[in-house]
Amino acid sequence: MALDKPKDQDSTYKVGDLTFLAEKDFIEKIKPIKIDFSNMGFNINAGIDFGASGCGTCGDSDGTCGT
Repeated sequence: MALDKPKDQDSTYKVGDLTFLAEKDFIEKIKPIKIDFSNMGFNINAGIDFGASGCGTCGDSDGTCGT
């Protein structure tokens, strides 16, 4: 996750005071997606194995890569 400005190829989702955006093609590949926030930060659960994409090598055993 990172700060960004919306682009033509993005979908945007407003939840409370937060607006999330992601490339439409990427959302289709990873859905369903659920983003939770706790005192530890954001936790992203998606219908993709982040370990298979190389993300799991960052040291987080759950594949969230510190998000």
